[in-house]
Amino acid sequence: ISAVLCVTAVRGHWAVTYTSTQVCAIKGSTVNIQCSYRYPSSIRGHDTEVQETFWFTKGTNTEPVDLKTQSEYSGRVQYQCEDKTCTLTIRDLRETDSAQYKFRFITNEPTGKYSGSPGVSLSVRGNMLSQSVHHGAVATVPVTLTCHSSCQLPDHTSYVWYRNEQKAEGEKRYFHLQTVDPADRYYCAIKGPEGFPSSPVYGPKLLSVSVSPSAEIVEGSSVTLTCSSDANSAANYTWYKRNHTLLSKEPQLLFSSIQSSDSGEYYCTAENDLGTSTKNMLIDVKYPPRLLSVSVSPSAEIVEGSSVTLTCSSDANPAAKYTWYKENQKLIHGPEGTYQFTSISSEDRGTYYCRSENQLGQINSESLFIDVKCK
Repeated sequence: ISAVLCVTAVRGHWAVTYTSTQVCAIKGSTVNIQCSYRYPSSIRGHDTEVQETFWFTKGTNTEPVDLKTQSEYSGRVQYQCEDKTCTLTIRDLRETDSAQYKFRFITNEPTGKYSGSPGVSLSVRGNMLSQSVHHGAVATVPVTLTCHSSCQLPDHTSYVWYRNEQKAEGEKRYFHLQTVDPADRYYCAIKGPEGFPSSPVYGPKLLSVSVSPSAEIVEGSSVTLTCSSDANSAANYTWYKRNHTLLSKEPQLLFSSIQSSDSGEYYCTAENDLGTSTKNMLIDVKYPPRLLSVSVSPSAEIVEGSSVTLTCSSDANPAAKYTWYKENQKLIHGPEGTYQFTSISSEDRGTYYCRSENQLGQINSESLFIDVKCK
């Protein structure tokens, strides 16, 4: 792929004319570099004959080295020279082939050697084509894809567009879509060397969310939620909590000291111009017992023989278990937090307290004095 431009290197009647000064090509493809040359028909009364022609990029002690003798070009280089024109063909191009290529011819005259400078600059690109999307798009909004080249392409270049693995209609640089399915993949190629297409563009897929650390989340710890997807162009990420506003526009949502109020359902949305994908995750923050309270029922004067209930409650995650004590003697242990006297007696008179505990900690209530009156 090159612009047609003739450049001539002249020394008297000696000359080499290159059809292009710069050539851009795709890695893996084949390139042709062409020149024509001329020389005096005779020198000092002797007919001039060309004995050797070759192309080179470098020399040894200023003497040019034929490309065909270099191991890195072995089996990939061919010359086609006739009628004072010579074409260099390089197959299976590598990025390391990028260099300045010059043509040299040698005649039967002792001084009849000539190299054409400055030569032709070959640039080999690993991925020549790319794409961009115009107009913000969701599944029902028209968009335009544009095929870009890292090489300068002629205006008449024809393109091939693919939706997934199927050819789509159109040979222009622009490809218009009335609707977009985020699952579809689109890519372009130059008509001809279609074995070297662009990287595909597609909406976010394979969306995943993760939490670190992956073990139990404890209040006060540092927690990171991470969202990732496969998308081209790269997706933009948004984190938000159910029934809440936007929390972050980054792939990661960081809690430096997570609180119980942060428990809930979180959503990550990955979005680019070709689609949107959303995934949720539940966060359950664990914490030790707190806000412990105790009460006695009835709250009025307690009379011997009446029914009395002591109640203990707290806020904890996971749920707490409760133990009632009378003056350091364990009375009952369990999840309910209540201790009942079906017929209280004067012997039950004394000081009581409750302990609330889970695997993250424990807390004792204030003491509760029970005074039992005689009938």
